[in-house]
Amino acid sequence: MKLYRLFIKNGILPFVVLGIILLFVGVFLIGQSISGSFLPHDIDIIGMTAKQLSNYKNGKIVKFMFHDRVSYGGALITVGILYLWLALVPLQKKEPWAWWVLFISGIYGFASFFSYLGYNYFDSWHALGTIAITPLFILGLYHSYQKERKYQFNSLLKKQERFHLNSKLGRGNCLMLLSALSLFLGGIIIMIVGMTSVFVPQDLAFMDIKVCGLKDINPNLIPVIAHDRASFGGSLATIGIMLYFIIWYANPSKILWETLAIAITIGYSSAILVHFAIGYLNFSHLFPAFLGVFIFITGLFWIENDWSKK
Repeated sequence: MKLYRLFIKNGILPFVVLGIILLFVGVFLIGQSISGSFLPHDIDIIGMTAKQLSNYKNGKIVKFMFHDRVSYGGALITVGILYLWLALVPLQKKEPWAWWVLFISGIYGFASFFSYLGYNYFDSWHALGTIAITPLFILGLYHSYQKERKYQFNSLLKKQERFHLNSKLGRGNCLMLLSALSLFLGGIIIMIVGMTSVFVPQDLAFMDIKVCGLKDINPNLIPVIAHDRASFGGSLATIGIMLYFIIWYANPSKILWETLAIAITIGYSSAILVHFAIGYLNFSHLFPAFLGVFIFITGLFWIENDWSKK
């Protein structure tokens, strides 16, 4: 019982454990993709191994599937890092906005689990993982909630004074907010694509195949790909939500800039570099990601440069 009370004290440790789990899962997905192997339940649903599927279209279908998973893994690592920072810094200091950011982003993240069910594919591993981390999320929220510190929703409505365009700090913050909004909207678009058409024209051009051709190879291929796309989109939108509120409310500090630099760089790097690794180099497909990187780096540079002079 004492061990349990120590674990749930202030609700910090459950979120720390949750962040570490997300980090581990993200690294696992990237490592598993690099190994060139499908997960056991993928083989069960598709009915063939990655090596067998590589016999079609010079292996481009398999490469495309792994590129989605590497991107998703990088997004999970980013979410995990942001969770750790939120728990160990602002939530530890009992700042109300941090609790609400964890609540809103977590609810959205869990809800996005259902985004791929429209294709009648139920990922049992994903479901079990979600069920396993749900108690951590609930315990963290419950035990970190501070009634005496007025954790009302209106704590998110306070005005901020550091977003004036007449300074590098203000312009940097505005660019970072723009970066967060673009991540959120991009995630929503990817999730909707995963729930509906699954592919954009550039995807099919890279694989040199039509949707009917994928169905001919195996009717379960598209549901599996839809799951990965929708999951990545949900994670990307979650990052956008967290980044927006962190930029808006967090007290400027060196550790904040370092955390954001590491977390967002990992997310963008995994999503961009995997395209070079598999040869998927369509300009219109990659341009939004490169633009997002430019906006983020410029904003972070202006913020850090102006703040460090004070």
